[in-house]
Amino acid sequence: MAAHGAQKLFGSFDGGGLDGTGEFFTFLGYPAGETMALVAGLAEFLGGLGLVLGLLTPLGAAAVVGTLINALFSAHAEDAWMGGYELPLVLAVAAAALALTGPGRYALDRLLPVAVLRESRLTHGLAALGLAVVSAAVVLLIRN
Repeated sequence: MAAHGAQKLFGSFDGGGLDGTGEFFTFLGYPAGETMALVAGLAEFLGGLGLVLGLLTPLGAAAVVGTLINALFSAHAEDAWMGGYELPLVLAVAAAALALTGPGRYALDRLLPVAVLRESRLTHGLAALGLAVVSAAVVLLIRN
């Protein structure tokens, strides 16, 4: 996910950067395509890094899930199964699983002084996923 975000933000890995991605978002019907490209790029880049590092894991998962919900209902809405849905769906489910179960043994979350992050993983995960779904729904509603 961080690599996808880097494509949108910086044009890395043959990505379109903010200009090219903004044009794509405009084509998909999002208002202010370049702003939406920035939001999606930051969510993917920072959310992906958060998941890899295990840092603020529920928030990273929420960013990734919210972005992927939008991808499923916009960029991949016309794709047939085995042509577009499966990868965003699998990535969203994996991020949701991390939100609900928490990061692994070597996660940076373990170093945070806030013990509550470690003690109530399910509660924080459910809250983060709720935030992701609501945010994605709002963005999809402004798209139409």
